[in-house]
Amino acid sequence: MNKVWESADAAVADIPSGAAIMLGGFGLCGIPENLIAALVRRRVSGLHTISNNMGVDGFGMGLMLEAGMIASHTGSYVGENRLLEGKVLKGELDLRLVPQGTLAERIRAGGAGIPAFYTPTGAGTLVGEGKETREFEGRSYLLEHWLRADFALIRAWKGDRAGNLVYRRTARNFNPIMAAAARVTIAEVEELVGTGEIDPDQVVTPGIYVKRVVRGEHYEKRIEKRTVRAGS
Repeated sequence: MNKVWESADAAVADIPSGAAIMLGGFGLCGIPENLIAALVRRRVSGLHTISNNMGVDGFGMGLMLEAGMIASHTGSYVGENRLLEGKVLKGELDLRLVPQGTLAERIRAGGAGIPAFYTPTGAGTLVGEGKETREFEGRSYLLEHWLRADFALIRAWKGDRAGNLVYRRTARNFNPIMAAAARVTIAEVEELVGTGEIDPDQVVTPGIYVKRVVRGEHYEKRIEKRTVRAGS
């Protein structure tokens, strides 16, 4: 089965306004740069995004924010995006902050078909307000629900035409769990190879989870924040 699409624009052409979308990456590492750019060109609106963070002003998901495409966002860290801060304070965007480990587990649960689970993270804090709490072995735990999406836009280092994916180092991050938690997973890859050319032992995301594959045309691979020693 050949899951390769001719372009990022074609791969995202049926994503409608109002869709729930997961976007892989951690900071600016491992983000689906080409798919995000294609989605921005479509100018869909009212999106409900799920991602660890919101990128930075002028790049990554920051471009979606600037285009007014996002209605709500669920994530862990948004401290590098001033535009997001302004929209939240003005009530123009619904922001749902989740502890990072809980976010990862909610996404993993969505892919595994587990509708809810208990975690001690956030018990007794603002995170736990309004959530069911139970005690296990003398410790309080919060009930958290799975996260799933209509589409997942992810990034891999290498992929084949059947959708099998390999990630490289830190760029692995949230991409594999998101691939399993969406109805339609679209993967952009830096290197596209023929089916059977990837050693099965190296496959992280099996092709059964991936509906579409696109070879990325251009990568900036920005560093979110670089600090150097004075005088170096």
